[in-house]
Amino acid sequence: MDCNTLKIPSTPEQIRHLETYVKELANQHNISDELYPNILISLTEAVNNAIIHGNNNDGSKFVDICFDKKEKTFAFKVSDQGEGFNPNAVPDPTLPENIECCGGRGVFLIKQLSDRVQFLNQGSTVEICFDIK
Repeated sequence: MDCNTLKIPSTPEQIRHLETYVKELANQHNISDELYPNILISLTEAVNNAIIHGNNNDGSKFVDICFDKKEKTFAFKVSDQGEGFNPNAVPDPTLPENIECCGGRGVFLIKQLSDRVQFLNQGSTVEICFDIK
């Protein structure tokens, strides 16, 4: 994959670099005003999960964000250095018994805002795809 990458240390304040990264990609690739917030929110959730859950807020570990424009798709991969997780074990935050619980909201948002989500490398990488309309 020939991609435009951003590598950040696993500390929460590093998430601020995402907005500049996505703005630059939006300008370079004519990402629509309709799609831009969905991409930014999805990536913020994925990077936040990678920092907190994947790398346990360990600033010596990194999160890699990779962008690739395919024929009719904007594809992003977010990878952490953790051991991964089972995406099927994430609780559904819309179920009544989970409404007030923590967990699962980020994955839920990513799935709602994107066109396709795939978990790779035992869950330590998430690929988030947005169709170009």
